[in-house]
Amino acid sequence: MPVLERYFHSAELGRRWTAPEGVLPSSAGGRPGCQQGPLPWDLPEMIRMVKLVWKSKSELQATKQRGVLENEDALHSFAGDVRLRGQTGVPAERRGSYPFIDFRLLNNTTHSGEIGTKKKVKRLLSFQRYFHASRLLRGIIPQAPLHLLDEDYLGQARHMLSKVGMWDFDIFLFDRLTNGNSLVTLLCHLFNTHGLIHHFKLDMVTLHRFLVMVQEDYHSQNPYHNAVHAADVTQAMNCYLKEPKLASFLTPLDIMLGLLAAAAHDVDHPGVNQPFLIKTNHHLANLYQNMSVLENHHWRSTIGMLRESRLLAHLPKEMTQDIEQQLGSLILATDINRQNEFLTRLKAHLHNEDLRLEDVHDRHFMLQIALKCADICNPCRIWEMSKQWSERVCEEFYRQGDLEQKFELEISPLCNQQKDSIPSIQIGGGQWGTWGTSTSLQAA
Repeated sequence: MPVLERYFHSAELGRRWTAPEGVLPSSAGGRPGCQQGPLPWDLPEMIRMVKLVWKSKSELQATKQRGVLENEDALHSFAGDVRLRGQTGVPAERRGSYPFIDFRLLNNTTHSGEIGTKKKVKRLLSFQRYFHASRLLRGIIPQAPLHLLDEDYLGQARHMLSKVGMWDFDIFLFDRLTNGNSLVTLLCHLFNTHGLIHHFKLDMVTLHRFLVMVQEDYHSQNPYHNAVHAADVTQAMNCYLKEPKLASFLTPLDIMLGLLAAAAHDVDHPGVNQPFLIKTNHHLANLYQNMSVLENHHWRSTIGMLRESRLLAHLPKEMTQDIEQQLGSLILATDINRQNEFLTRLKAHLHNEDLRLEDVHDRHFMLQIALKCADICNPCRIWEMSKQWSERVCEEFYRQGDLEQKFELEISPLCNQQKDSIPSIQIGGGQWGTWGTSTSLQAA
């Protein structure tokens, strides 16, 4: 059996059975006395197996060629504005749920030689953390952890998920415990606890694939608009959806729309704002005629991933079309230029006391308000997290200002690092209006 095939075949067997004490697992053949259990290998054994894989250069080269062809086919399958990934020729940073011990690492070793022991151990531990996280999502509790710290990470992540409805939920800690997979892990948990998987008969593998696509389309190099921000907004949205005055009227469709819109509302964000795209004559600005440029791109990208993953392919066509339109309405509502429009309408409803959540249109409007509040709720978080978000958003502003200065453009407001301090940006940015908005939402 080829080395590469033997390695992955053995790994698959290891997920299904545990060898009796004193017996090493075999790669094939009979398995007398086998029983259900976690992966039986220890770290040195896994390192030995990886070394065997590295020695099979011819097979790795063939794998690499297949991967290149598959990537080219995938690129040709997209047309128009769907899941753009930054500048041409610049590889996007890895932001998915899979660790670095994958085909990319194995292919690179063909040309660059073996990597030092410390790096191999570090990557293997990363693999172990992902392995435990994936078992957590399936409700499987490991009986014999591969590493002492991995069990600790798993327990902490599980404990945090039990408090996901609390406003002081630390998304930064959760992202570290899930090895950078906070968005995927959080959404899988929320879809399960809200009963959406059962209600809409969603395939768990397809759901996970879609969520990984969404998470990977966020750019980790963005200080603020990244997958952690999406997870934070999703957690805040979940808090709003559980508000008693709103929750009693929500349907499963409302909940799914709210969570999906929160998760994908900034997908593929380039790290610059709409005025920057307009004055640089960016193709997205031309495509959407300078109207809600980023929000339209986020929406269209989300629809592209929904269709590519076929997450909702089993639902009636009319229903999927309605879901796509409502997702667009929710994501487009996050355009900061429409802030006064929604605030004025909300205040009018509160003044006239004519908001009827039994009505589907009023309920959708409240989902829009909830998503807008979740999107800019950073000043309302506890100080430790609010401070981190403030520093991150200002760093992103400063980077845009540096780009504008580099290309001899007028520096946008709040983007001049020499003049705009973090406190002045937070005061002058108008974000404190979210406090009044959140208060009004609770009063409603």
